[in-house]
Amino acid sequence: MSDNGTVTVVLGSQWGDEGKGKLVDILAADADVCARCAGGNNAGHTIIVPMGPEKVKTTFAFHLLPSGLVNPKCVGLIGSGVVIHVPSFFAELDALEAQGLDCTNRLFVSDRAHLVFDFHQIVDGLKEVELGGSSIGTTKRGIGPAYSAKASRSGLRVHHLFDHETFAQKFRKIVEGRFKRYGHFEYDTEGEIVRYKALAERLRPYVIDSVVYVHKALAEGKKVLVEGANALMLDLDFGTYPFVTSSSTAIGGVCTGLGIPPKKIGKTIGVIKAYTTRVGGGPFPTEQLNDVGVHLQEVGREYGTTTGRRRRCGWLDLVVMKHSCLINGYDTLNLTKLDILDDLDEVKVAVKYLVDEKELPGFPADLELLAKVEVVYVTLPGWKTSISSVTSFDALPDNCKKYIGFIEEFLDVPIEWIGVGPGRESMLKKEGKLLK
Repeated sequence: MSDNGTVTVVLGSQWGDEGKGKLVDILAADADVCARCAGGNNAGHTIIVPMGPEKVKTTFAFHLLPSGLVNPKCVGLIGSGVVIHVPSFFAELDALEAQGLDCTNRLFVSDRAHLVFDFHQIVDGLKEVELGGSSIGTTKRGIGPAYSAKASRSGLRVHHLFDHETFAQKFRKIVEGRFKRYGHFEYDTEGEIVRYKALAERLRPYVIDSVVYVHKALAEGKKVLVEGANALMLDLDFGTYPFVTSSSTAIGGVCTGLGIPPKKIGKTIGVIKAYTTRVGGGPFPTEQLNDVGVHLQEVGREYGTTTGRRRRCGWLDLVVMKHSCLINGYDTLNLTKLDILDDLDEVKVAVKYLVDEKELPGFPADLELLAKVEVVYVTLPGWKTSISSVTSFDALPDNCKKYIGFIEEFLDVPIEWIGVGPGRESMLKKEGKLLK
């Protein structure tokens, strides 16, 4: 059987919260498999879709499960590169099914995925306290400690759950190690071992060899959609380290997190918000601690799906985006939340960073150097009219088209999709690239 399936990848191109879920939801309508490759339940995707015969708009919040599950013919796959907190897996699944989403026989978990336990979440908080003033702003979901355990070869994987005696021995040893490191925090080790015996049996029907599964799907000519979590600037290697997540959120994480070779990836789409936001600590050169920042936060409803935290807001940073494009090699972009800029008289875009009046060649690794940059902006006129009801690219105001064109020309990547509102129907498809 020839290997003629396709892999399409959707990745966050800034600091996350770009609105990846909506594009994944749209593309999943034509996909056979929607897969997660990295991160854990620290991700957060909100999708609004009409449900039932009366087409009632329903808001689904995804954290760990692939958001392509909203489409009833799409199979969800949690790959080997994801870290899984099993109680959260079932809590999320139960909540989705209570909202009318039937996931029976179409959700699978890699047997190689690492496990997040409650003690990882406790340790996550303790590590933040230890960092003090330089706190990273973790979601305290235990993601970092779980990946740390994976890297130090002391983690437990999904397949370990099914040999209970060996699992119990390893689990006790790991918890004792955490007690030695952080002091004896309150934790019921034996109670957890009992709980996970029951959870293992409930999880068993979902567990597969995901490498075999995804390559069989490709060999059968199926369409695989990969849903990125977090975003490039939170990547462990290429983001604003140490204010990053603990996994590879870049294109490399797709290969390592799912066991897909690079040559199998057909198309990579970067999701870019029309302005910039980030959550938690860390540098943010275009942050606006003024009326513009407040406007973006309030009009853009910039509150985290996972944490409820207010997001920091600022102008679109094309220096960040250049860095992102170099690493991920986007074929096209999805520009989201463009309607949030509707009421602004003018819109600014960061185009270069200067230090001592010299332009930096790229996005710097050194955060102390980054703290010194002078951001150079280009100011573009606003369009001062609502675009939320626009149904075609041609119907957008001229100044809005100029903003889109400026981004395309600067990055030399075509914008294929444009989000003008929160719903599934509020996404415009644009063919071709704008001319100057």
